[in-house]
Amino acid sequence: MSRMIGTISRGVRAPIIRNGDDIVKIVTESVLEASKDAGFEIQNRDIIAMTEAIVARAQGNYASVDDIATDVKAKLGGETVGVIFPILSRNRFAICLRGIAKGAKKVVLMLSYPSDEVGNHLISLDALDEKGVDPYRDVLDLKKYRELFGYEKHTFTGIDYVEYYENLIKACGAEAEIIFANDCRAILNYTKNVITCDIHSRARSKRLLKAAGAERVFGLDEILNAPVNGSGYNENYGLLGSNKATEDQVKLFPRNCQPIVDAIQKNIYDATGKVVEVMVYGDGAFKDPVGKIWELADPVVSPAFTSGLVGTPNELKLKYLADNEFSSLSGEELKNAIKDKIKAKDENLYGQMVSEGTTPRRLTDLIGSLCDLTSGSGDKGTPIVFIQGYFDNYTTE
Repeated sequence: MSRMIGTISRGVRAPIIRNGDDIVKIVTESVLEASKDAGFEIQNRDIIAMTEAIVARAQGNYASVDDIATDVKAKLGGETVGVIFPILSRNRFAICLRGIAKGAKKVVLMLSYPSDEVGNHLISLDALDEKGVDPYRDVLDLKKYRELFGYEKHTFTGIDYVEYYENLIKACGAEAEIIFANDCRAILNYTKNVITCDIHSRARSKRLLKAAGAERVFGLDEILNAPVNGSGYNENYGLLGSNKATEDQVKLFPRNCQPIVDAIQKNIYDATGKVVEVMVYGDGAFKDPVGKIWELADPVVSPAFTSGLVGTPNELKLKYLADNEFSSLSGEELKNAIKDKIKAKDENLYGQMVSEGTTPRRLTDLIGSLCDLTSGSGDKGTPIVFIQGYFDNYTTE
Protein backbone atom coordinates (compact mmCIF):
# COMPACT_ATOMS: atom_id res chain seq x y z
CA MET A 1 0.00 0.00 0.00
CA SER A 2 1.20 3.52 -0.77
CA ARG A 3 2.33 5.67 2.10
CA MET A 4 -0.61 7.69 3.44
CA ILE A 5 1.26 10.53 5.19
CA GLY A 6 2.81 13.44 3.35
CA THR A 7 4.54 16.44 4.90
CA ILE A 8 5.06 16.46 8.68
CA SER A 9 6.23 19.53 10.60
CA ARG A 10 7.39 18.99 14.17
CA GLY A 11 8.33 21.59 16.74
CA VAL A 12 11.46 20.49 18.59
CA ARG A 13 12.10 21.65 22.14
CA ALA A 14 15.52 22.99 23.02
CA PRO A 15 17.30 24.42 26.05
CA ILE A 16 16.97 28.16 26.64
CA ILE A 17 19.75 29.60 24.52
CA ARG A 18 22.16 32.09 26.07
CA ASN A 19 24.95 34.31 24.77
CA GLY A 20 27.98 32.18 23.96
CA ASP A 21 26.15 28.86 23.65
CA ASP A 22 27.22 26.48 20.88
CA ILE A 23 24.17 26.73 18.63
CA VAL A 24 25.44 24.08 16.21
CA LYS A 25 25.86 21.53 19.01
CA ILE A 26 22.52 22.39 20.64
CA VAL A 27 20.48 22.13 17.43
CA THR A 28 22.18 18.90 16.36
CA GLU A 29 21.69 17.23 19.75
CA SER A 30 18.11 18.47 20.10
CA VAL A 31 17.09 16.97 16.75
CA LEU A 32 18.85 13.66 17.41
CA GLU A 33 17.26 13.41 20.85
CA ALA A 34 13.83 14.30 19.43
CA SER A 35 14.12 11.51 16.85
CA LYS A 36 14.71 9.00 19.64
CA ASP A 37 11.99 10.43 21.87
CA ALA A 38 9.30 10.59 19.16
CA GLY A 39 10.41 7.46 17.31
CA PHE A 40 11.05 8.89 13.86
CA GLU A 41 14.03 8.22 11.63
CA ILE A 42 15.96 11.05 10.02
CA GLN A 43 15.86 10.69 6.23
CA ASN A 44 17.60 12.28 3.25
CA ARG A 45 16.10 15.69 2.37
CA ASP A 46 14.47 16.18 5.74
CA ILE A 47 14.67 19.83 6.84
CA ILE A 48 16.00 21.28 10.08
CA ALA A 49 15.16 24.92 10.72
CA MET A 50 15.91 27.19 13.67
CA THR A 51 14.59 30.62 14.55
CA GLU A 52 16.82 33.60 13.91
CA ALA A 53 16.24 34.58 17.54
CA ILE A 54 18.20 31.69 19.04
CA VAL A 55 21.04 32.19 16.57
CA ALA A 56 21.32 35.91 17.38
CA ARG A 57 21.08 35.18 21.09
CA ALA A 58 23.88 32.62 20.93
CA GLN A 59 25.96 35.14 18.99
CA GLY A 60 25.31 37.84 21.59
CA ASN A 61 24.22 40.19 18.83
CA TYR A 62 22.77 42.94 21.01
CA ALA A 63 22.96 46.72 21.07
CA SER A 64 21.71 49.41 23.44
CA VAL A 65 19.51 52.44 22.89
CA ASP A 66 22.58 54.58 23.50
CA ASP A 67 24.50 52.68 20.79
CA ILE A 68 21.70 53.48 18.34
CA ALA A 69 21.71 57.13 19.43
CA THR A 70 25.46 57.41 18.93
CA ASP A 71 25.26 56.02 15.39
CA VAL A 72 22.25 58.18 14.46
CA LYS A 73 23.93 61.35 15.74
CA ALA A 74 27.16 60.57 13.88
CA LYS A 75 25.40 59.84 10.60
CA LEU A 76 22.61 62.44 10.61
CA GLY A 77 24.08 65.33 12.59
CA GLY A 78 22.03 65.30 15.79
CA GLU A 79 19.60 68.08 14.82
CA THR A 80 16.24 67.51 13.06
CA VAL A 81 15.80 63.99 11.67
CA GLY A 82 12.96 62.81 9.47
CA VAL A 83 11.90 59.26 10.33
CA ILE A 84 9.64 57.85 7.64
CA PHE A 85 7.54 54.74 7.09
CA PRO A 86 8.19 52.85 10.34
CA ILE A 87 6.08 49.82 11.13
CA LEU A 88 3.70 50.07 14.09
CA SER A 89 5.25 47.74 16.64
CA ARG A 90 6.26 47.93 20.28
CA ASN A 91 8.54 44.93 19.78
CA ARG A 92 10.04 45.76 16.41
CA PHE A 93 10.34 49.53 16.21
CA ALA A 94 9.62 51.34 19.46
CA ILE A 95 13.05 50.74 20.97
CA CYS A 96 14.72 51.74 17.69
CA LEU A 97 12.72 54.97 17.79
CA ARG A 98 13.96 55.61 21.34
CA GLY A 99 17.53 55.39 20.09
CA ILE A 100 16.82 57.65 17.14
CA ALA A 101 15.12 60.23 19.37
CA LYS A 102 18.05 60.22 21.80
CA GLY A 103 20.34 60.98 18.84
CA ALA A 104 18.40 64.04 17.61
CA LYS A 105 16.96 67.33 18.88
CA LYS A 106 13.77 66.94 16.85
CA VAL A 107 12.11 63.98 15.15
CA VAL A 108 9.64 64.53 12.32
CA LEU A 109 7.85 61.20 12.24
CA MET A 110 6.08 60.48 8.95
CA LEU A 111 3.63 57.59 9.10
CA SER A 112 2.16 55.91 6.05
CA TYR A 113 -1.62 55.57 6.06
CA PRO A 114 -4.11 53.91 6.21
CA SER A 115 -1.60 51.21 7.23
CA ASP A 116 2.08 50.60 7.67
CA GLU A 117 4.14 48.52 5.27
CA VAL A 118 3.22 45.19 6.84
CA GLY A 119 -0.50 45.90 7.18
CA ASN A 120 -0.96 47.33 10.69
CA HIS A 121 -3.79 49.81 10.19
CA LEU A 122 -4.04 53.26 11.68
CA ILE A 123 -7.45 53.72 10.06
CA SER A 124 -9.61 51.82 7.59
CA LEU A 125 -9.97 52.37 3.88
CA ASP A 126 -13.67 52.96 4.51
CA ALA A 127 -12.76 55.84 6.85
CA LEU A 128 -10.61 57.40 4.12
CA ASP A 129 -13.48 57.15 1.65
CA GLU A 130 -15.93 58.64 4.12
CA LYS A 131 -13.69 61.64 4.83
CA GLY A 132 -12.70 62.16 1.19
CA VAL A 133 -8.99 61.76 1.85
CA ASP A 134 -6.68 60.73 -1.00
CA PRO A 135 -3.80 58.73 0.53
CA TYR A 136 -1.76 59.07 -2.65
CA ARG A 137 -1.75 62.85 -2.57
CA ASP A 138 -2.84 64.24 0.80
CA VAL A 139 -0.31 65.08 3.51
CA LEU A 140 -1.94 65.40 6.94
CA ASP A 141 -0.53 66.99 10.05
CA LEU A 142 -1.43 65.60 13.47
CA LYS A 143 -4.17 68.15 14.12
CA LYS A 144 -5.91 67.36 10.81
CA TYR A 145 -5.52 63.63 11.37
CA ARG A 146 -7.18 63.88 14.79
CA GLU A 147 -10.00 66.05 13.41
CA LEU A 148 -10.73 63.50 10.71
CA PHE A 149 -10.11 60.19 12.44
CA GLY A 150 -9.88 60.75 16.17
CA TYR A 151 -8.03 58.28 18.37
CA GLU A 152 -7.97 54.89 16.66
CA LYS A 153 -6.54 51.86 18.46
CA HIS A 154 -4.87 48.86 16.83
CA THR A 155 -7.20 45.89 16.32
CA PHE A 156 -5.03 43.40 18.21
CA THR A 157 -2.84 45.43 20.57
CA GLY A 158 -5.29 48.13 21.65
CA ILE A 159 -2.55 50.75 21.19
CA ASP A 160 -2.95 54.18 19.59
CA TYR A 161 0.44 54.10 17.90
CA VAL A 162 0.34 57.76 16.92
CA GLU A 163 0.09 58.81 20.56
CA TYR A 164 2.47 56.06 21.68
CA TYR A 165 5.24 57.07 19.29
CA GLU A 166 4.77 60.78 19.98
CA ASN A 167 5.07 60.28 23.73
CA LEU A 168 8.07 58.00 23.29
CA ILE A 169 9.97 60.62 21.29
CA LYS A 170 9.23 63.32 23.86
CA ALA A 171 10.23 61.06 26.75
CA CYS A 172 13.68 60.75 25.15
CA GLY A 173 14.14 64.52 25.22
CA ALA A 174 13.45 65.30 21.56
CA GLU A 175 10.79 67.51 20.05
CA ALA A 176 8.17 65.52 18.12
CA GLU A 177 6.22 66.44 15.00
CA ILE A 178 4.00 63.86 13.31
CA ILE A 179 2.72 63.90 9.75
CA PHE A 180 0.97 61.36 7.54
CA ALA A 181 1.95 60.78 3.91
CA ASN A 182 2.69 58.02 1.44
CA ASP A 183 5.16 59.81 -0.84
CA CYS A 184 8.57 59.58 0.83
CA ARG A 185 9.54 62.95 -0.66
CA ALA A 186 6.96 64.76 1.48
CA ILE A 187 9.43 64.65 4.39
CA LEU A 188 11.79 67.00 2.55
CA ASN A 189 9.48 69.93 3.31
CA TYR A 190 10.46 69.43 6.97
CA THR A 191 14.08 68.25 6.88
CA LYS A 192 16.75 67.09 4.45
CA ASN A 193 18.14 64.49 6.87
CA VAL A 194 16.13 61.29 6.74
CA ILE A 195 16.05 57.75 8.09
CA THR A 196 13.80 55.64 5.92
CA CYS A 197 12.45 52.78 8.00
CA ASP A 198 10.57 50.80 5.38
CA ILE A 199 11.75 47.23 5.04
CA HIS A 200 11.01 45.87 1.57
CA SER A 201 10.73 49.16 -0.33
CA ARG A 202 13.74 50.86 1.25
CA ALA A 203 15.92 50.92 -1.88
CA ARG A 204 13.25 52.82 -3.82
CA SER A 205 12.67 55.26 -0.98
CA LYS A 206 16.39 56.04 -0.74
CA ARG A 207 16.63 56.53 -4.49
CA LEU A 208 13.66 58.91 -4.63
CA LEU A 209 14.82 60.93 -1.62
CA LYS A 210 18.32 61.39 -2.96
CA ALA A 211 17.03 62.40 -6.38
CA ALA A 212 14.70 64.94 -4.76
CA GLY A 213 17.49 66.71 -2.87
CA ALA A 214 17.84 64.99 0.48
CA GLU A 215 21.24 65.69 2.04
CA ARG A 216 21.68 62.69 4.34
CA VAL A 217 19.64 59.56 3.73
CA PHE A 218 20.05 56.33 5.65
CA GLY A 219 17.87 53.28 5.94
CA LEU A 220 17.45 51.31 9.14
CA ASP A 221 19.68 48.79 7.38
CA GLU A 222 22.49 51.38 7.62
CA ILE A 223 22.08 52.11 11.33
CA LEU A 224 24.30 49.74 13.36
CA ASN A 225 25.66 48.12 10.22
CA ALA A 226 28.99 48.26 12.05
CA PRO A 227 29.73 48.01 15.79
CA VAL A 228 29.41 51.10 17.98
CA ASN A 229 31.42 51.02 21.20
CA GLY A 230 31.69 47.24 20.89
CA SER A 231 27.98 46.71 20.26
CA GLY A 232 26.37 44.05 18.15
CA TYR A 233 25.64 44.88 14.54
CA ASN A 234 24.53 43.46 11.23
CA GLU A 235 26.59 44.45 8.21
CA ASN A 236 23.77 43.63 5.78
CA TYR A 237 20.61 44.69 7.61
CA GLY A 238 21.58 47.02 10.46
CA LEU A 239 18.52 47.47 12.68
CA LEU A 240 16.18 45.73 10.25
CA GLY A 241 14.96 42.47 11.71
CA SER A 242 15.78 43.57 15.26
CA ASN A 243 13.56 42.80 18.25
CA LYS A 244 13.22 44.30 21.69
CA ALA A 245 15.34 42.40 24.21
CA THR A 246 14.97 44.67 27.26
CA GLU A 247 13.73 48.22 27.77
CA ASP A 248 17.19 49.44 26.75
CA GLN A 249 18.46 46.75 24.38
CA VAL A 250 17.66 45.33 20.96
CA LYS A 251 18.56 41.91 19.65
CA LEU A 252 19.75 42.32 16.08
CA PHE A 253 19.19 39.97 13.15
CA PRO A 254 21.86 37.23 13.28
CA ARG A 255 25.13 37.54 11.38
CA ASN A 256 27.20 35.05 9.39
CA CYS A 257 24.68 32.22 9.52
CA GLN A 258 25.92 30.16 6.55
CA PRO A 259 28.68 28.38 8.48
CA ILE A 260 26.08 27.43 11.10
CA VAL A 261 23.65 25.72 8.72
CA ASP A 262 26.51 24.00 6.89
CA ALA A 263 27.96 22.69 10.16
CA ILE A 264 24.60 21.32 11.35
CA GLN A 265 24.15 19.57 8.02
CA LYS A 266 27.58 17.96 8.42
CA ASN A 267 26.93 16.94 12.03
CA ILE A 268 23.69 15.21 11.13
CA TYR A 269 25.38 13.41 8.25
CA ASP A 270 28.20 12.25 10.52
CA ALA A 271 25.65 10.96 13.05
CA THR A 272 23.13 9.36 10.68
CA GLY A 273 24.58 9.12 7.18
CA LYS A 274 21.64 11.21 5.91
CA VAL A 275 21.87 14.51 4.03
CA VAL A 276 19.37 16.93 5.50
CA GLU A 277 18.71 20.53 4.53
CA VAL A 278 19.14 23.25 7.15
CA MET A 279 17.94 26.85 7.35
CA VAL A 280 17.62 29.80 9.72
CA TYR A 281 14.21 31.44 9.58
CA GLY A 282 12.57 34.61 10.83
CA ASP A 283 9.08 35.88 10.12
CA GLY A 284 6.98 33.94 7.66
CA ALA A 285 5.39 35.66 4.69
CA PHE A 286 1.62 35.42 4.95
CA LYS A 287 -1.35 37.73 5.53
CA ASP A 288 -3.82 37.65 8.39
CA PRO A 289 -7.37 37.98 7.00
CA VAL A 290 -8.76 39.76 10.08
CA GLY A 291 -6.04 42.19 11.10
CA LYS A 292 -4.78 42.51 7.49
CA ILE A 293 -1.22 42.11 8.75
CA TRP A 294 1.38 40.77 6.37
CA GLU A 295 3.69 38.98 8.78
CA LEU A 296 7.10 39.63 7.19
CA ALA A 297 8.74 42.32 9.33
CA ASP A 298 12.19 40.78 8.82
CA PRO A 299 14.26 41.83 5.80
CA VAL A 300 14.23 38.22 4.54
CA VAL A 301 12.47 35.04 5.63
CA SER A 302 15.74 33.12 5.72
CA PRO A 303 19.22 34.67 6.07
CA ALA A 304 21.00 31.34 5.45
CA PHE A 305 20.18 27.88 4.12
CA THR A 306 21.87 24.86 2.60
CA SER A 307 22.03 24.45 -1.17
CA GLY A 308 19.15 22.00 -1.47
CA LEU A 309 16.72 24.75 -0.52
CA VAL A 310 17.57 26.98 -3.47
CA GLY A 311 14.80 27.50 -6.00
CA THR A 312 11.03 27.21 -6.24
CA PRO A 313 8.64 24.22 -6.27
CA ASN A 314 8.35 22.40 -9.59
CA GLU A 315 4.97 20.78 -9.21
CA LEU A 316 2.06 19.64 -11.33
CA LYS A 317 -1.44 20.66 -10.27
CA LEU A 318 -3.22 17.38 -9.55
CA LYS A 319 -6.73 18.81 -9.78
CA TYR A 320 -5.86 20.32 -13.18
CA LEU A 321 -4.78 16.91 -14.44
CA ALA A 322 -7.86 15.21 -12.96
CA ASP A 323 -10.26 17.77 -14.44
CA ASN A 324 -8.62 18.12 -17.85
CA GLU A 325 -6.14 15.66 -19.32
CA PHE A 326 -7.46 12.67 -17.35
CA SER A 327 -11.10 13.69 -16.92
CA SER A 328 -12.31 10.41 -18.46
CA LEU A 329 -10.37 8.24 -16.00
CA SER A 330 -11.17 7.19 -12.46
CA GLY A 331 -9.98 4.89 -9.70
CA GLU A 332 -6.73 3.01 -10.10
CA GLU A 333 -6.45 3.99 -13.76
CA LEU A 334 -6.56 7.69 -12.84
CA LYS A 335 -4.08 7.17 -10.02
CA ASN A 336 -1.56 5.41 -12.26
CA ALA A 337 -1.95 7.97 -15.08
CA ILE A 338 -1.22 10.84 -12.71
CA LYS A 339 1.77 9.01 -11.21
CA ASP A 340 3.20 8.42 -14.69
CA LYS A 341 2.68 12.10 -15.54
CA ILE A 342 4.55 13.18 -12.42
CA LYS A 343 7.44 10.82 -13.11
CA ALA A 344 7.76 12.22 -16.64
CA LYS A 345 7.35 15.90 -15.79
CA ASP A 346 9.84 18.48 -17.08
CA GLU A 347 12.55 19.67 -14.73
CA ASN A 348 11.25 23.21 -15.22
CA LEU A 349 7.47 23.70 -15.55
CA TYR A 350 7.68 27.49 -15.67
CA GLY A 351 4.90 28.91 -17.85
CA GLN A 352 3.15 25.58 -18.46
CA MET A 353 -0.60 25.44 -17.85
CA VAL A 354 -0.26 22.12 -16.04
CA SER A 355 1.44 23.93 -13.13
CA GLU A 356 -1.16 26.71 -12.97
CA GLY A 357 -2.25 27.36 -9.41
CA THR A 358 0.89 26.04 -7.75
CA THR A 359 2.61 28.58 -5.54
CA PRO A 360 5.38 30.42 -7.45
CA ARG A 361 7.39 31.29 -4.34
CA ARG A 362 10.88 30.44 -3.21
CA LEU A 363 11.26 27.27 -1.21
CA THR A 364 12.83 29.13 1.71
CA ASP A 365 9.88 31.54 1.89
CA LEU A 366 7.34 28.71 1.86
CA ILE A 367 9.23 26.54 4.33
CA GLY A 368 10.03 29.53 6.56
CA SER A 369 6.33 30.37 6.74
CA LEU A 370 5.54 26.77 7.71
CA CYS A 371 8.23 26.93 10.39
CA ASP A 372 7.02 30.25 11.78
CA LEU A 373 3.50 28.89 12.13
CA THR A 374 4.80 25.68 13.71
CA SER A 375 7.06 27.32 16.29
CA GLY A 376 4.85 30.31 17.05
CA SER A 377 6.14 33.39 18.83
CA GLY A 378 5.06 32.70 22.40
CA ASP A 379 5.75 30.02 24.97
CA LYS A 380 5.74 26.82 22.91
CA GLY A 381 9.45 26.38 23.54
CA THR A 382 10.12 24.86 20.13
CA PRO A 383 12.60 27.18 18.36
CA ILE A 384 13.72 24.29 16.14
CA VAL A 385 11.44 22.79 13.51
CA PHE A 386 11.97 19.39 11.89
CA ILE A 387 10.13 18.79 8.61
CA GLN A 388 9.76 15.48 6.79
CA GLY A 389 8.22 14.69 3.43
CA TYR A 390 8.31 18.22 2.09
CA PHE A 391 9.89 17.12 -1.18
CA ASP A 392 7.71 14.04 -1.58
CA ASN A 393 4.98 13.85 -4.20
CA TYR A 394 2.11 11.55 -5.16
CA THR A 395 4.54 8.92 -6.47
CA THR A 396 6.53 8.58 -3.24
CA GLU A 397 6.03 5.15 -1.65
